[in-house]
This record gives sequence, structure tokens and C-alpha cells, in this order.
Amino acid sequence: MIAERGFEAATMAEIAARAGAPIGSLYRFFPSKDALADALMRRYSELIDAAFEKIDSRPESSTVEAFADALLTSIVGLRGETQAAVVALLDARSDFSARRSEFSDAFRRHIVRILTLRDPRLGARKAEDMAIVLLQNMKTMKSLDAERDAGAIAELRAMTRLYLMSALM
Repeated sequence: MIAERGFEAATMAEIAARAGAPIGSLYRFFPSKDALADALMRRYSELIDAAFEKIDSRPESSTVEAFADALLTSIVGLRGETQAAVVALLDARSDFSARRSEFSDAFRRHIVRILTLRDPRLGARKAEDMAIVLLQNMKTMKSLDAERDAGAIAELRAMTRLYLMSALM
């Protein structure tokens, strides 16, 4: 509901109805729409951490191609309803502009950490620069439709693989 109608327009009654839950149950766990918004933001942050924990598990042993694919698909995997609601919240609430920056910083920090695990010879500045480039590729991947943009997705994957192979070899 938040993604469809926006944070301000969506009501707790509509949210409860969409969730198939009694309104009283929703208020029991989330006494206000702001509390619900905060919980959604925390959940998205947890999903980001879990996605990168999966990539972190053995970055040095996977191929560069597998590593590139894992990075690109990590953000696509977060595309579900939670992300749509979070994007709507970030767009609707000016007090969440700092949160938007926090999410971007979290992605960047995760990527920098993985890059330096893969290649300890990378300097801090080089790893930061690479993380910014990879984040842009991840955002582009997120914006593409799997069926309609299959060719562009394949090209983006190939480009990211080549970029990482040239930088990490």
C-alpha cells in the first residue's frame, strides 16, 4: 500500500487489509504508521546485510564471473515488496534523506570490504572508486525488466565481469 499510494496517503486500515490482518493486530505491533515505517527501514537494512553476507561467505574462492553476477543479482533480489515500500518511504519523507544515504553507504562499504578481501593489494581509494562504479551497475540492473531487457541485462553482466577481471587480475 505504501508503494502504491505513498506513505502519507496509505492508511493503517488499508495496510492491515492488504496484509490480511486485523487492524488491532497491526496496531499491537506497530502503534503508528511511523513505527511501521521504521520497521520497514530496519528490515530492508537487514536484507542488505544478509545479501552481502551470502556474497561475503567465500569471495576469494569464487570466480570473478560468479562474483560479478552475485553483486548484480544481490540488489535485484531485494526488489520485492519491502524495497518498493522503502523506496516510497524514502521518496515521501524528507526526514529519511539521511536514511537513503545510509543505505547507499552500506552497499558501498559492503562492496569495498568484499573487493579488498578478493584483492588485498587494492588501495582504499581504488576500492572506493570501484565500489561506486559497481553500485551504479547494480542500480542499473535493478531498473531493468528481466523479460523486456534480457539483452541489456546480458550486456551489463558482461561489462561488469570484464571490469572486475581487468581490475582484480
